[in-house]
Amino acid sequence: MHTSFWFWIAFNAGVLCVLAIDLFGFQRKAHAPSTREAAIWTAVWMALSLGFNALIWFWEGPAKALEFLTGYLVEYSLSIDNIFVFILVFSYFAVPAAYQHRVLFWGILSALILRGVMIGIGVAFVETFHWALYLFGAFLLFTGIKMFISRKRAVDIGRNPLVRLVRRLLPVSDTYHGARFTVRRDGRRLLTPLALVLIIIEVMDVLFAVDSIPAIFGITRDPFIVYTSNVCAILGLRSLYFLLAGVVHKFVYLKRALAIILTFIGTKMLLSDILHIPTAVSLGVVGLVLLAAIGLSLLVNRERPETAESITANAHHPPPVTNLR
Repeated sequence: MHTSFWFWIAFNAGVLCVLAIDLFGFQRKAHAPSTREAAIWTAVWMALSLGFNALIWFWEGPAKALEFLTGYLVEYSLSIDNIFVFILVFSYFAVPAAYQHRVLFWGILSALILRGVMIGIGVAFVETFHWALYLFGAFLLFTGIKMFISRKRAVDIGRNPLVRLVRRLLPVSDTYHGARFTVRRDGRRLLTPLALVLIIIEVMDVLFAVDSIPAIFGITRDPFIVYTSNVCAILGLRSLYFLLAGVVHKFVYLKRALAIILTFIGTKMLLSDILHIPTAVSLGVVGLVLLAAIGLSLLVNRERPETAESITANAHHPPPVTNLR
């Protein structure tokens, strides 16, 4: 599909407008979103994405709309993995809850730009070298199998090479200064710990994109669909974090579900020239795997309910975050 240049402009202009309304209209005062507010914004972002999906149906027909919906669902499910990283980083650096939304806003805005560049490079690479699809497929297959069989292990963010490198190369203050990312002290401009957290989250998102972007190429090779489905999923990540941060550890089968999805898409890419798997089948597989993971997780948690004491403890001390990779 050769999408009109004006569609690209209109989509990005719409994204910037909605982000501006969010930042200057609803988030002018730094605060920690309540569960109700997070749920409302999650519903808003999903409604906007599905509304855009309806426009694609109207413009390009049901086939392209189905590709967008499948890509959106795959990216949205994989983005839940990011929530574990957010919890880990915010907990380690003791980021005040009121400033977490600010970090995620600018982090996701930067992620949109970086992912746009990565998608552009990926599209050019695939169009120039057809074998790149096999490379992406093999990578996703390997990643999915590794994720499925790997054991959970605790992550010490303080030993992360990126954290050490940033602290070594950039001057960082010892304390937070409200919602500011920089502060002037003794004639020097210093980064605040909030800026350090933003850098870490941004780099982590790029690493996650190495999995998710090839996964969408397994659904469609249309650059407009790849880009828009990716962007729509990322836009809802902030509200989803505040909605699920306290309960995401209960989804005990999420890791295996994501592993199965990556393995399926990787296999599909490797067999693309031999066996064509319709987009509707891909959507069905992804949806069923996610529903099964959610259902089994709820069943396990129902059979092993938390005591009142453990619930109270978890409210003050977030559960240990494990490496899903």
